[in-house]
Amino acid sequence: MKIVRIYMDNNLRNYCHLIICEQTNETIVLDPLDVTKCLKAAERLGCKITKIINTHEHFDHIDGNPGVVAATGAKIHAHVNAIKSIPNVDIGLSAGDIVEVGTTVRLRILDTPGHTLAHICLLSEIGKPVLFCGDTLFNASAGNCSHGGDVHKMYHTFVKQLAVLPDDTAIYPGHDYIVNNLNFSLSLEPSNSFAKELLKIVSEQTPEQRTVTTMSVEKKMNPFFRLDNDEIIDTLKDKYANQQIDNEAVFVSLRALRDNW
Repeated sequence: MKIVRIYMDNNLRNYCHLIICEQTNETIVLDPLDVTKCLKAAERLGCKITKIINTHEHFDHIDGNPGVVAATGAKIHAHVNAIKSIPNVDIGLSAGDIVEVGTTVRLRILDTPGHTLAHICLLSEIGKPVLFCGDTLFNASAGNCSHGGDVHKMYHTFVKQLAVLPDDTAIYPGHDYIVNNLNFSLSLEPSNSFAKELLKIVSEQTPEQRTVTTMSVEKKMNPFFRLDNDEIIDTLKDKYANQQIDNEAVFVSLRALRDNW
């Protein structure tokens, strides 16, 4: 499996991904937005796009669908509960479903509500583990829940589905937010030397060069995986007096802070 990350160079800092079978060149395009960029990248690589997958229904993850379909005839795949909100979905996806192209791409669907209630992530089942996580998990953060989502469902997605993935799982989110997110992380946990060093590295990169993190890396600097960290909890106590502190409350408080940071 070959992964090509395409930076959309827009205000929302979207990434689109080509997921390619290197033996057959059959390709999935994930969350297409800028059709020209997606098609040019596929043409340059000699790819044949046969499937579109949308992680969720927001416009910046589906607006490229019609153009890609018109150019390639690809079939649109999305969460079964997003069929009414994403036009012309061909195949509805549920937890445990498998999407394949060629002989080297096999992706298992995770039903990951939180950012929206009809959000999927995709986990590779061939080769090293890779998670395509849309707007559920960002580098050093979690997706917002302000546009049709639920922060409590997001908490359970993180705890029950993401935190248990292998430490070497590579993380491919739908946006390039790592610099800002690391600054937020350090505002909560200023003594985190790992986060400081990573911020130095990524601050010198372009979005096209951006470091691909792993689940192990996320657990060292992403506050949404560090819910029992004393420094983070102390910061929240200062900001949220008299609030009950358990893991879910910490997660909810972190997301509320990030919404207004």
